[in-house]
Amino acid sequence: MTHYVKAWILALGLILTPATVMAQDALPTAPGAEAAPVAAGVDSEAPAAEVAPASGLDPALYTPMKPTEGVGMPVDKGIDFQPQVSETGKQAKWINNVILLPIMTVICLVVLGLLFWVMIRFRRGANPEPSKTTHNTFIEVVWTVVPVLILLVIAVPSISLLAKQFEPAPEDALTVKITGYQWYWGYNYPDNGDFEIISNMLTEDEANARGEPFQLAVDNRMVIPVGKPVKMLITGADVIHSFALPAAWFKLDAVPGRINEKVMQIDEVGVYYGQCSELCGARHGFMPITVEVLPEDKFNDWVRANGGTVKGDEEAETDTAEAEGDAATAEETASDDTTTEGAPADAAAAVN
Repeated sequence: MTHYVKAWILALGLILTPATVMAQDALPTAPGAEAAPVAAGVDSEAPAAEVAPASGLDPALYTPMKPTEGVGMPVDKGIDFQPQVSETGKQAKWINNVILLPIMTVICLVVLGLLFWVMIRFRRGANPEPSKTTHNTFIEVVWTVVPVLILLVIAVPSISLLAKQFEPAPEDALTVKITGYQWYWGYNYPDNGDFEIISNMLTEDEANARGEPFQLAVDNRMVIPVGKPVKMLITGADVIHSFALPAAWFKLDAVPGRINEKVMQIDEVGVYYGQCSELCGARHGFMPITVEVLPEDKFNDWVRANGGTVKGDEEAETDTAEAEGDAATAEETASDDTTTEGAPADAAAAVN
């Protein structure tokens, strides 16, 4: 009985422990950013941050796209997955709708039918003397083989989908490093000058002003080009977070001290929302994800607006610099030739 008494004492002690003792201490924030802004319904004593300007970028280069109602976001009374905008998402949804749901429906109906049949056929009134059968080879073979076949039908497309989701990124893939902080996200673009975007949740008034869903809208979005593979390097700065984007069938944990890699490719232009999907502290529910997918030329404009570099621009600048250098060299050569040709005539004039 002693261990039961100890268990009850420990349980009471945990229940009576003040909430302040269990509260999570604030961890250092990411460089160049404060903690996420205080949201409605959250303790005002939690570390807060100034909300970044609503982009603050040159509107001639980039204007945030307005989301499409019901696309890339949850909907009221929804019972299905969100419309999928990636190849893996479409394949996964097909497996669910065409393979899993029919199998589950058939199994449930067969089991329900067997229950009714057993209740009627083997009720006490119909069987005053119950059967004492203890072995039936045929039934045992059936209930062993049929589940194996069902699992094989499910396993083949499922394993294929799983392997496809973790294929290495192609060489031309855009690289984006994603860092989860308490409680906001940071996006680095190493292929474009390694600039960083800090993304905090908008307040309800700001979200409504932008025409975006509250608790999903952010001040600075992650932007990627449409139809291009993106190598996502995901890590955590403090605790475990999880980057999840339901419309792209994408989810990967952000673990401190480790970089997880996965490829995401979205084939439709639009704005898509997600949230941190790993319990990461007091404000876990207030670190949303917004991914904006743009045509490549507009993506390049967004990169330029953030002070980043585009590969084509670097080559053009190099070509321009070389052309200017060649022109300067030609001018110097022409100037030297003119001076050389004129020198004898000037010398003769001086003698006369």
